Amino acid sequence: MVPCGSTVALLSVFSVVFAVFGSYFVADSGVTGPGVCLAVGAGILSMCWRRLRQRDAGSDRRVCVLVLGDIGRSPRMQYHALSLSKHGYQVTFVGFLDSKPHQDVLKEEKIRIVGISEVKGLRAGPKLLTYVTKTVVQSVQLLHVLLSLELQAHILMQNPPGLPGIAVAWLVCVLRGSTFIIDWHNYGYTIMALSLGASHPLVRLAKRYEHLFGPLASHSLCVTNAMKDDLQTNWGVEATTLYDRPASIFRETPLDLQHQLFLKMADTQPQFRASGSDSEETEATAFTVRNPGDGGVTLRSDRPALLISSTSWTEDEDFSILLDSLQEYEGFIRGGAPLPSLVCVITGKGPQKEHYKKLIASLHLERVKICTPWLEAEDYPLLLGSADLGVCLHKSSSGLDLPMKVVDMFGCCLPVCAIHFHCLQELVEHEVNGLIFRDSAELAQQLKSLLSEFPSSDGRLGAFRRNLRASRGQRWDDNWDQNVLPLLAAPR
Repeated sequence: MVPCGSTVALLSVFSVVFAVFGSYFVADSGVTGPGVCLAVGAGILSMCWRRLRQRDAGSDRRVCVLVLGDIGRSPRMQYHALSLSKHGYQVTFVGFLDSKPHQDVLKEEKIRIVGISEVKGLRAGPKLLTYVTKTVVQSVQLLHVLLSLELQAHILMQNPPGLPGIAVAWLVCVLRGSTFIIDWHNYGYTIMALSLGASHPLVRLAKRYEHLFGPLASHSLCVTNAMKDDLQTNWGVEATTLYDRPASIFRETPLDLQHQLFLKMADTQPQFRASGSDSEETEATAFTVRNPGDGGVTLRSDRPALLISSTSWTEDEDFSILLDSLQEYEGFIRGGAPLPSLVCVITGKGPQKEHYKKLIASLHLERVKICTPWLEAEDYPLLLGSADLGVCLHKSSSGLDLPMKVVDMFGCCLPVCAIHFHCLQELVEHEVNGLIFRDSAELAQQLKSLLSEFPSSDGRLGAFRRNLRASRGQRWDDNWDQNVLPLLAAPR
């Protein structure tokens, strides 16, 4: 059965075609054919308009959460969907289905996921033609999907990516009388400029596009006060700052769960396996061991330090900085520094992953081991809560957004070394909850300093962790209830 929304959309197109072409067919007759055709077309359009805006008892409690990206790798939008469902909204979650979303999203009865396919555009020809064809086809696909849905009270969309999503979502909201909300994570044109250059025609066009359609939203959210000020000053957009806050799943991982996770990872990642003799006698990993007597789990005194970084493997994160610092760290050990061995886990998916995997394979490190797994949504918080130190290489393309990975690390009371950029101080406090560095040499010195007393908790690393425990702030749910819920109840 064809959805009623699809039928209405097709009728809208048909009415326009009928009005235009019908006028030509009767132009030479003695009757006022063009007027008749236009009147018929206008009638059909009016019928479609009323049908598109037809409300029912559930219309005010339906929200479409839209991301033109992978739903499984869009944690903030997943949190939006969960928060909406907790308040009784029926959520339609539209996006790409490349990775599995969190189990809480999949199990929630009030959340329905509607997958859309990523359009690649033409494989051959000029890059401009590729972008144009991709944008046109993606626009048609998204317009069809959104018009096919039941009437939504609100459409909440992530930007970036916003091309062509902002324009299409705004048009659908105009046609259907829905409220359009943009959640500004960054500016799309600044990300595009990383690969094409700021002066490229496509980048300039993308900037004009965002400046044109961004202010048309009914409400706007953003991730920092710096972005809020920039949106107001340069875009004329009044935004509400909704800081990323860790969800309740991000917390310190109990020792028994750490052990289970390490055993699971040891199946595919040799860096997590215990030495041969240890694993034969007891249930052990490189980090933990289970006592065969009472079944209790303890941390090994000779364990390596566990360093973690997560990434989308894009141009705004230069992982050669981390790799260079790890080589320097290896040099410190070879030079006689009393430092622990290191297991570095870099998790994530993205376009530059294979490039960096080749670089990692070319390194000749003995005391530093590096692995690049993709973790299930349920395992990622557990690994953060088991790690000793986090590293963030996110350099905001606009200088106005904050890395959500650091928010999640702080939720697990995990200290962080983060690369410097404008407005990072809204999140990372140097010498309080972590350290800020500017290059690989400075990061290497920070690793040396923080891990010099490992595994003792008496040093600076332990002090940072205690500061994080003491300063646990607002979690996502309370933050969302305070800042977003009132927007949904505001008059339209």
